[in-house]
Amino acid sequence: MVLLDSSAMWRAEYDADERCLRIWFTGDDRPYGYRDVSEDVFDGLCSADSPGRYFAAHIRDRYEVIPPP
Repeated sequence: MVLLDSSAMWRAEYDADERCLRIWFTGDDRPYGYRDVSEDVFDGLCSADSPGRYFAAHIRDRYEVIPPP
C-alpha cells in the first residue's frame, strides 16, 4: 500500500500476480481496480510529482476498470 500526495486520490496498491492496480480516490473508501497494469506504471504513479496528472496521462481510459464492489 502506498499513500499518495494528491488531491484526487489517496491510496494505491498493486498486485503483481494479478497485474491489478487498485486506486482509492478522495472521498471514497472503496478502490477502483485497473486490469493488466504493469508494475512500471504503478511505480510511475507512486513516484510522480503529480499522481493525478500521471493517472490522467498513463492510466485513465487505457485499462479495463473494475468498479468498487
